[in-house]
Amino acid sequence: MTRTLLRLSLLAFLMPALLAFSERAVAQSAPLKLTLDQGIVEPLPVSVLDFFSGNGRPDQLGSQIAQVIEADLASTGLFRAVPDAAVAPLAPSFISPPRFSDVRAVSNAVALVTGETTQAGDGRMTLKFRLWDVVSQQQLAGFQYTADPGAWRRMAHRTADAIYERLTGEPGYFETRVVFIDEQGPKDKRVKRLAVMDYDGANVEYLTGGNSLVLTPRYSPRSQEVTYITYRDGLPRVYLLDVETRRQEILGRFPGMTFAPRFSPNGTSVVMSLAKGGTTDIYQMDLASRQVQQLTRGSSINTAPSYSPDGARIVFESDRGGSQQLYVMGGDGRNPRRISFGDGRYASPVWSPRGDLIAFTKITKGSFGIGVMAPDGSGERMLTSSFLDDSPTWSPNGRRLMFYRETSGENGQSALYTVDVRGGSEQRVRTPGPASDPAWGPLMR
Repeated sequence: MTRTLLRLSLLAFLMPALLAFSERAVAQSAPLKLTLDQGIVEPLPVSVLDFFSGNGRPDQLGSQIAQVIEADLASTGLFRAVPDAAVAPLAPSFISPPRFSDVRAVSNAVALVTGETTQAGDGRMTLKFRLWDVVSQQQLAGFQYTADPGAWRRMAHRTADAIYERLTGEPGYFETRVVFIDEQGPKDKRVKRLAVMDYDGANVEYLTGGNSLVLTPRYSPRSQEVTYITYRDGLPRVYLLDVETRRQEILGRFPGMTFAPRFSPNGTSVVMSLAKGGTTDIYQMDLASRQVQQLTRGSSINTAPSYSPDGARIVFESDRGGSQQLYVMGGDGRNPRRISFGDGRYASPVWSPRGDLIAFTKITKGSFGIGVMAPDGSGERMLTSSFLDDSPTWSPNGRRLMFYRETSGENGQSALYTVDVRGGSEQRVRTPGPASDPAWGPLMR
């Protein structure tokens, strides 16, 4: 996907009469807003109507845009789509407010989304939307985006992000991409290619050709760059790849490496594990100078490091205590402390962008599951469990995890899933074929 600049602006086209209407409605009731906590939230019923076209009527593109927005919101588990067949006639114009009392009479929708697309003289498309609180009868949000028509899905995702943020108070994550490993062929002879897609599985693009094995891509938290491992001539090489320009450079050749490096929060360095002289330790590399600093020492296996959002700490897995467990140390490698004490073994830790949780894979009683715990080890909760769930990766707002699940047996296949950190709302992400090792990228701004 080529870079497309999107322009965001407050709706300057609001009519004075409509503004007066909204001011009067504010006094009628408090604005609609979800309060998120660690419990499961009852889904909020929302109706997303097909967007109007320039001629004042819904068209096919307007229907597609509405479907993407509706799917984005429903995928969170926080919102429930309300069929628009009965509601649409009650909002016959984008300019005028809906007939709220009639909407409430024919549906249980408490939020309503209307929109419009228009074509500019330079060929670009402008998307406008309004979010309405049906109960208080006020407009909660109204924005417009302008871009090339081919970027309509991005504009739809950005619209869903704005709606999500207005209703929850937290940033959305729909205008993001995910890199992953596309897998083809039998289980014992898999061809693995590096691929990138929209967070919902759309717009898949292949970044490598499948001639060499690729593993464990990692997305930068601040740019459209990824690191990944590729094996050529039997030796692992680590590459840095710009997903948008496809420009790549080699970071180094590291015998014994099995996990690609993870970026620091500011994107200027990476942390990785290297096997040398019979031990595996954690190292930090400055991307500008390529200078490497060793952070752990000893005879144990220390691997899978991940930075905290402020870069002050690193979580990693180690067998220094006799079994595979999670530890947290300072960003300089000092003061390592064990944080996992449950039954089983722990692996693949990754720190939440919010800083409040660490996700991990737990191996116990013959199954693999995805769980979360606080950085001090308290509050451990398991979110999934199956034959093999592994490689959790966080959405940019820290509210959802993506991972891969592999089924058992000779013909077992791997697929991508997401799950809400509050529990429940597990969903499969559709990909062209088997897929593994997802890495969730930042918002595309």
